[in-house]
Amino acid sequence: MIAWVRTAIFALLFYGGSVLFVLATPISALFGQRALVANVHGWIRWHRLVAWLSLGITCRFENRPPPGQYFYAAKHHAMLETFELALELGDPVIVIKRELAQIPLWGWAARRYGMIVVDRDASAPALRQMIREAKEALASGRSVLIFPEGTRVPTGAMPPLKSGFAGIYRALGLPVVPIAIDSGVVWPRTGPKRGGVVTFRFADPEPPGLLRPEIEARTHDAINVLEPR
Repeated sequence: MIAWVRTAIFALLFYGGSVLFVLATPISALFGQRALVANVHGWIRWHRLVAWLSLGITCRFENRPPPGQYFYAAKHHAMLETFELALELGDPVIVIKRELAQIPLWGWAARRYGMIVVDRDASAPALRQMIREAKEALASGRSVLIFPEGTRVPTGAMPPLKSGFAGIYRALGLPVVPIAIDSGVVWPRTGPKRGGVVTFRFADPEPPGLLRPEIEARTHDAINVLEPR
């Protein structure tokens, strides 16, 4: 019962405060990309603060890679990692599913921020468009972050990676940094959230130029090292 109450308090505080950040988005965009990013970072910090105060959730980051431009591939259990990684990785361009980009105002803001929108059942033209946008991100000096399983999965699930991961990897020519995350333990897809520490474990960078079966296997293994067996 206590967990349900804390989850309800989190939802009330976070989504109530989010209204202000979302409404501020078109205003901040008028002042350029830096102002828009500052607004996004404020929203993320609000999420972090409310998660800590109401739920008792904090995050730990292990084995961060040295500074540089990377293609990050992360496990995806919960909304939490999309917020945390956007802040911790220094404004990466994030590959998101099309359904999120269709949310009124938020979808517009996501595109202005520089997110890459992808259809999870991507056709060949959609995949080419995704790769073009990823190359534009590379040219701008930003890293790229993808959740290569395509959607959130429950704790313990280890589905194969979507084909878009290998396509972007080949096109960018960047080292891949897999990230294992155990957020599903405290932030399940259904049911109340629980207090605890979420671990983000960065694997050592994988070099560019590997064959598709090898980079997919290495990345799949690395993002799942925190999953219960």
